[in-house]
Amino acid sequence: MSKEEQKKLEYNKPWICQRADPYVLRHTDGMYYFTASVPAYDGIVLRRAASLRLLPEAEEVEVWHKHEEGPMSLHIWAPELHYLDGAWYIYYAGGDKDHIWDIRPYVLECRDEDPLTGSWKELGKMQRADGDDFSFEAFSLDATVFENKGERYYIWAEKVGVGKQISNLYIARMEKPWKLATVQVMLTTPDYDWERVGFWVNEGPAVIKRGGKIYVTYSASETGKAYCMGMLTADEDSDLLDPKSWTKERYPVLTSDEKAGIFGPGHNSFTVDEEGNDICVYHARTEEEIEGNPLYNPNRHAQLMKIQWDRQMRPVFAF
Repeated sequence: MSKEEQKKLEYNKPWICQRADPYVLRHTDGMYYFTASVPAYDGIVLRRAASLRLLPEAEEVEVWHKHEEGPMSLHIWAPELHYLDGAWYIYYAGGDKDHIWDIRPYVLECRDEDPLTGSWKELGKMQRADGDDFSFEAFSLDATVFENKGERYYIWAEKVGVGKQISNLYIARMEKPWKLATVQVMLTTPDYDWERVGFWVNEGPAVIKRGGKIYVTYSASETGKAYCMGMLTADEDSDLLDPKSWTKERYPVLTSDEKAGIFGPGHNSFTVDEEGNDICVYHARTEEEIEGNPLYNPNRHAQLMKIQWDRQMRPVFAF
């Protein structure tokens, strides 16, 4: 084993710097793939390594770059890499430089074996279900995909209302990797004070399963110190398209911690380490005071947290 491989992972410390909205996929071949929002918000990058500890030093490859104008020409945000039906897919959001908040969800497809060197094809905006006149008509982003009981589901954030608008989480069953099969169902709206700091926000969903339960973490409030994580729970045998199947936590499950030097933890994904331990991959800041606009300050760093499980097999997030 090389010296690099012998390095011990540091948890709850900057792991890959200036990479927000981190997503890690451990593929069936055991390799780890990493993607995230880059500070310039101008493209999609991938890196690959044999272990989590090697990802920070792995070569980063831009596999897709923003358009010069029109849709997908600005604010390229929160990519996720998934391997579905024998092909690679990247789900991401993008805006229009002439209409900067016209954020919509898009899909890329790669049918080559290696997603870092293969050819990526634009499939355009994520397609809503037939008969759905609402989904993806407004500010929409942060899509994730998961499977349960032979069905595939898509969860995303979308804004509704007037003024500052409210960002809710929605779920639908998928027909194929680029199209929904059912109309949207709202999972959660910002009900509580900790979800309403600066903006009323629920976004950044991520899914982990354990003990017959499905847990969806999500992020809330503005992107500074107040940014935090909430959680929803459903039974894996329940109707996941029925809002009553989901229970929402009254309080956040992860918040800023001054003693730990962690501010604004959120927009996470889940993976496992080489020993099979569940890992939460999230971004956070190391400074409490942010210079300039928080959205464009680059100092959100990808970090790792080893998840603990309580006696009820519920995830525990702790620094």
